[in-house]
Amino acid sequence: MLFIAKFTKLALLAISLFSIPGLSTAAPQKSVIVSYPDDTPNDVVQQAMDAIKNAGGTITHEYNLIKGFAAKAPAQVLVTVQAWGNDYHAVIEEDQVVNANN
Repeated sequence: MLFIAKFTKLALLAISLFSIPGLSTAAPQKSVIVSYPDDTPNDVVQQAMDAIKNAGGTITHEYNLIKGFAAKAPAQVLVTVQAWGNDYHAVIEEDQVVNANN
């Protein structure tokens, strides 16, 4: 009986650790900026955003001055989005801080 009680506590601890955000084994997310040529149809951009969301990523910002968006996404879906760019090539860059002193 004592063994079952200890096992139950251990199982509950394991379950609670996996429920903490960031401790799961999900694919690592990359912060990126995805941009397209100005003549790219909106549905092409929307298709890329939908693919990122479906892969577990998030769209963090949609740009108005350029045709594009910022996202956090698994690397594999970014490869897929870039491969779709036969007619409208997606430029995918790592989102990073840029200083004027560089």
